[in-house]
Amino acid sequence: MARESTADAVPPDGLTVGGAASAVGVTVRTLHHWDELGLASPSERTGGGHRLYDAADVARLHRVRVYRELGVPLADIGGLLDAPNDDAEQSLRRQLDQVREHIRHLEQSAEALDRLIEARRSGVLLSPEEQVAIFGESWQPSWQLGARERWGDTTQWAQSAERAAERTPEDWRRITAEVEALHADLAAALREGVRPGDERANALAERHRASISTYFDCTHSMHVCLGRTYVDDPGFRTFFEGLEPGLAGWLQDAINANALGHGVDPETATWT
Repeated sequence: MARESTADAVPPDGLTVGGAASAVGVTVRTLHHWDELGLASPSERTGGGHRLYDAADVARLHRVRVYRELGVPLADIGGLLDAPNDDAEQSLRRQLDQVREHIRHLEQSAEALDRLIEARRSGVLLSPEEQVAIFGESWQPSWQLGARERWGDTTQWAQSAERAAERTPEDWRRITAEVEALHADLAAALREGVRPGDERANALAERHRASISTYFDCTHSMHVCLGRTYVDDPGFRTFFEGLEPGLAGWLQDAINANALGHGVDPETATWT
């Protein structure tokens, strides 16, 4: 059966505002608003002053709804409905350009969300092969999964993931080079007899804290807590001792002395 036309759907004496709203698929309140704006007003009134919409009125209401569903602002719709065809077409093309630009932004947002979700899951957005190539042959990609199991529900993991989602392989190469240079300078300071609390040791401790802050904001108190793990955690201790014998304890002492100089008591420092 052919679809009933707007003219056929409207009785000769017109539709009330409720009937018109139902026919168009909007609310009565919406029709009142469009009427107040002069966008789509009824042609007739009953003897009691109630709105009556004829077939042409209802057809215009349908057009208004179509434009609204396309995202055209109400302030622009009246001009589109009443403009010559060429002017209306130009306006619609501008609106189409805006819609396409909006779609592009939405696609970018979706991609960013995908990256953030993946970063929250894996820690870094690098393939296992890229991780080994950038972080070194001794790197184990499975360490990221272990880190997630250990810290995945923390604010710091979330912050690290947000930053990781924005990083490229080149960013990670730069960060890795900076960390390797820091580790070399830490080992050299220990070999050269630099004492924790000395100006050079404090500067190195601050560089180390800044390195941690590449991943998440690291306070001096949090830095002290990390320093404890470098001695107490076998994995961390082995790593630092592999760089230079005694480095785990020296780094902890340097971190503590630097924190004390910033008003943090290493004996009572907490993860805050």
